[in-house]
Amino acid sequence: MTDPRQIALAITGASGAPYAKRLLEQLLLQGITVHLMISAAGRIVLADELDWKLPSRAADATKVLEKQFNCQVDQIKLYGEQQWSSPLASGSHSVPTMIVCPCTMGTLSAIACGGSDNLINRAADVMIKEQRKLIVVPREAPFSAIHLENMLKLSRLGVCIMPPNPGFYFRPQTLEDIVDFVVARILDQAGIEHQLMPRWGE
Repeated sequence: MTDPRQIALAITGASGAPYAKRLLEQLLLQGITVHLMISAAGRIVLADELDWKLPSRAADATKVLEKQFNCQVDQIKLYGEQQWSSPLASGSHSVPTMIVCPCTMGTLSAIACGGSDNLINRAADVMIKEQRKLIVVPREAPFSAIHLENMLKLSRLGVCIMPPNPGFYFRPQTLEDIVDFVVARILDQAGIEHQLMPRWGE
């Protein structure tokens, strides 16, 4: 039995940390429990793009994030890359949706090939085998034929492939507006309500 008030979020080492930050913020504001995974390269990108220098210990990093987002205790469940005791490593967990944002091409390749050498890849593999919602936000340009073939393979398995391509018909005024456009589309795919922007025609 899945629990719609829980979601898994993986942050990998592609550029796009502002998307991940805004997405995490919105999930927490909705009262959703976030099962968070951050790769080693993801931590480097968070530091470079957001000046987030998270402690190496998951418990300490969780406290930093809880304070930053002013969320409830235990609303963020942060796991290490090799934390195989995480519920996400098993199909018996109750999390219905996983988002990889941003998603590196290396992570994309590992998911497409069924590689499970870390918790992020294993958690994604579990979502596919259990036929649950998996959303990947690949951040690369240009895409090579290898990248496109991996995305096609995953799409045929039911994975939602969502490159962070903003629209400009709503006439964004700030960088935050552009980030919100992408995050709103991700939340739509995850079936999560938001007030980030009006929908087309509203």
